[in-house]
Amino acid sequence: MKKGTILSGMRPTGKMHLGHLHGALLNWKHLQEQYRCFYFIADWHALTSEYAHPDIIRESRYDIIIDWISVGLDPEVSTFFIQSEIKEHAELYLIFSMFTPLPWLERNPTYKEQLTELSQKNVYTYGFLGYPVLQAADILMYKANGVPVGEDQAPHVELTREIARRFNHLYSDVFPVPEVLLTPTSKILGMDRRKMSKSYGNAIFLTDTDEEIDAKVSQMITDPQRARKTDPGDPDICNVFSFHEIYSRPESVDTIRNDCRAAGIGCVECKRLMAAGLKQGLEPIRAKRRELESDIGKVKDIMEEGNKKSRTIARNTMEEVRDAVKI
Repeated sequence: MKKGTILSGMRPTGKMHLGHLHGALLNWKHLQEQYRCFYFIADWHALTSEYAHPDIIRESRYDIIIDWISVGLDPEVSTFFIQSEIKEHAELYLIFSMFTPLPWLERNPTYKEQLTELSQKNVYTYGFLGYPVLQAADILMYKANGVPVGEDQAPHVELTREIARRFNHLYSDVFPVPEVLLTPTSKILGMDRRKMSKSYGNAIFLTDTDEEIDAKVSQMITDPQRARKTDPGDPDICNVFSFHEIYSRPESVDTIRNDCRAAGIGCVECKRLMAAGLKQGLEPIRAKRRELESDIGKVKDIMEEGNKKSRTIARNTMEEVRDAVKI
């Protein structure tokens, strides 16, 4: 018997990369065996930062779904939907916004961090500030018992918990208070040792060709203290080695660790071996992707079925909400 309901989503602002794979998708794949899962394309959320260039949102929606299925998310087990296709989310967002105190949003640490990270864009908007309220509507619409997030998103879920409590206190006990399900921290960083991100230009994408992977791996920063091949290295602080631990054979990992410490292998060769393991590890995902790309009609049917199921649940929830609010 499954434990309860969870919900999570991704903004369609471009291609999926290894940070998404190891930071969320593999965990989602594991969770679908334990929970009733709803995974959605957060296209309204994407507008908070991409409102001036919305084309990327439409272009990315089905690409992301293809990636989800390619890595093992199963539409027969989990429900996929597109946020903007379920108009009830907007109504619940509006109702929640009426009683959410402004200081709750202004003190959100994630809001301040994202203002800095997205400094090249004008995100001093009502929608960007209210992002967590829309997120609360997404989560509570399906009466989720848990939300899988990284530590950086945990404050948003905490705000959802506060909104659920406040609604239940003001009106009636419609919503469960969801738990934060912290996603295991990914060891995968971008090519420059920062968080892997499209906006940083340091990402290795799931759709990259072999040639693109080779080129990107060759640019990766290794042990910053190792200036020459004859210098001993420290694999514990080397970003390339963290990829070896995931994509190379265990016996090779031990050899590379020892050779690095003894200056028995140079960074160029180390990167070459890692790139080979990475390409081999990604090949099943890329093969499934090619299969799905040749039948985009099937992908659209999957999304329409998920939208239909989600819409039915959302309508039922909103009937309860309207009764509670007496509107």
